[in-house]
Amino acid sequence: MKEHLILRVISKELIPFVMLFALYVQMHGDYGPGGGFQAGVVFAAAFVLYGLVFGLKTLRKVAPVAVVGALVALGLLIYAGTGVAGLLLGGTYLEYGPLAHDPVHGHHYGIMVIELGVGITVAAVMITIFQSFAGRGEPEQD
Repeated sequence: MKEHLILRVISKELIPFVMLFALYVQMHGDYGPGGGFQAGVVFAAAFVLYGLVFGLKTLRKVAPVAVVGALVALGLLIYAGTGVAGLLLGGTYLEYGPLAHDPVHGHHYGIMVIELGVGITVAAVMITIFQSFAGRGEPEQD
């Protein structure tokens, strides 16, 4: 894609806005449509666009496979850890009420943290899937 200068410039300008929209969907998810899954997919779409335009090798410099794999685990730990926190504070698994002084605030905090974990996991898994399929047929790297 080196010969497509306009596509490269426009995509570089567009990617930050796609990521900003993903953050909006993430934060707006407890008040309306959206949330972690949708935000994760939109966020990953920015990386997929980057990989399609600038190449898989460049994408792997920006989002190394090891870092993306660690983000998959981190998102799962955030999700599961929120459930365990509810257990440790005297509630049931994924009961958000005990997470704050007021059950209403606890539900708000719990949903925000759960959706954050889902968003991180979905984005990282989608980036991993793209990197795996885009890298088919390439020789294995050390």
